[in-house]
Amino acid sequence: MHKSFTDQLGNEISITYPPKRIVSLVPSQTELLFDLGLDEEVIGLTKFCIHPIEKFAAKQKVGGTKNLKIEIIRELKPDLIIGNKEENSRADIELLQQEFPVWMSEIYNLQDALQTIADIGALVDRQPEATYLNHLIGAGFRDLQTLALEKAIDKTAAYLIWKDPYMLAGRATFINDILQKIGLRNVIKENRYPEIELSQLKTMNCELVFLSSEPYPFKEKHVDEIQLALSNAKVMLVDGEMFSWYGSRLVKAVQYFFEFQNQLIKR
Repeated sequence: MHKSFTDQLGNEISITYPPKRIVSLVPSQTELLFDLGLDEEVIGLTKFCIHPIEKFAAKQKVGGTKNLKIEIIRELKPDLIIGNKEENSRADIELLQQEFPVWMSEIYNLQDALQTIADIGALVDRQPEATYLNHLIGAGFRDLQTLALEKAIDKTAAYLIWKDPYMLAGRATFINDILQKIGLRNVIKENRYPEIELSQLKTMNCELVFLSSEPYPFKEKHVDEIQLALSNAKVMLVDGEMFSWYGSRLVKAVQYFFEFQNQLIKR
């Protein structure tokens, strides 16, 4: 049976339903597919789709999110490819769209993430499972917002994603929305991921500076050197997957942020 779907960029695709040979090009969406119970159906994933690790190890790798190995994807003969506007390169996606049904997500906030989970659930015939995940995530983040108000967290923060040059998460990003949900105000006013000097950041008088574990793998030594430059802020390492993976990882993120909020109160 064939079924038509419209992706989040407005592209209409027709797929054999339910799909049996899925290639996923985005780590957080790959984890979602496994958590929806599609162990057999997912046949290809990127080298960054590391969760859950035992399932990652058993599957065919199709390159990195930004440099896909198109030939390997062709050999897999997928009946559905799932990608994301920000994480995959436009040239790769346009090439794949000529040969395969490609469904694309576009995610800027938590509401978009919940919509994506629902959309992918419908796409792969796992609506009840997707609805349950969304129930857990939605309820969890509502509680986090309530606690942020009750505990009067309301601190200013900057979130570094890259070094040499330093790049930060700005407005119109998923990370920015998550910061707001847990009671923090992003000092970066520009959209997307602006480059910035530490001397500029110092003038913004932010209370908290977060160094993400991904995409740049910040370590304790970076905390020390950035703390020297930003003596008026508290610099700390954070788990980038919790702030930026927008699939079923958000269930785990809720627990992480409950503990995280408690840490912030103690500071």
